[in-house]
Amino acid sequence: MVRFPRRGGVLGKVQGYFTAVDGVSFVLPQGKILSVVGESGCGKTTLVKSLVGLVNFDCGEFRIFGEKVVKGRLEPSGRRVSDLVQMIFQDPFSSLNPRQTVAEILMGPLLHRGVKFQDAESRAKELLDRVSLPAESLQKFPHEFSGGQRQRLCIARSLMLQPKILLCDEVTSALDVSVQAQILHLLSDLRKELNLSILFISHDMQVVRALSDLVLVMYFGKIVERGEAGTVLTDPKHEYTRKLLDSVPTIRR
Repeated sequence: MVRFPRRGGVLGKVQGYFTAVDGVSFVLPQGKILSVVGESGCGKTTLVKSLVGLVNFDCGEFRIFGEKVVKGRLEPSGRRVSDLVQMIFQDPFSSLNPRQTVAEILMGPLLHRGVKFQDAESRAKELLDRVSLPAESLQKFPHEFSGGQRQRLCIARSLMLQPKILLCDEVTSALDVSVQAQILHLLSDLRKELNLSILFISHDMQVVRALSDLVLVMYFGKIVERGEAGTVLTDPKHEYTRKLLDSVPTIRR
């Protein structure tokens, strides 16, 4: 459960709480893409942020490969959550430090963990190639790239620590339609090559249909429907899911 305080009055005292995520439970299988869908404000982004510690949850727990997450680490192994789980944000520009070069952005996490400079640089070049960007990009700054290229940089950064799970928060919503398709194909290919598990947040039902193995439908902080993507998106049981599907634009004569 994730709650946020409601403040009011002259002194801004807490007068109550708003529950953004309530009773959400799911399993993300290895190598699968699980999409969480719902309209804006339903709690999707809050959910994924709580998994990486960007938002505190009031109660509940989650486990990674059977180990409980406590204060950013796994118990009993003591591994960092960030070594296994990485997040890709909606806006590729604001999530990159404009004062750092691509080399600093990509290599920083490895250098911080004691990896040699040459090894970190080699890893950065390898990932730039994997996301179809030239090695010369290392010396550039984020503002020198297009929106789609910046999102590719964010994907490369998320893979530097060789995580097993990616959390993708509306990663294509800020991009042009043609660029969206390129990023989705890239994520799909990386999932297969690296056996990644992906939690994909979106309100675009067409994108979800094309990409997902499993689907969770979220409404006012709760899961109202779940199942295999083919089943949920073709034979929805909940009225809210049917309304989401009916809202998808179609060309009719």
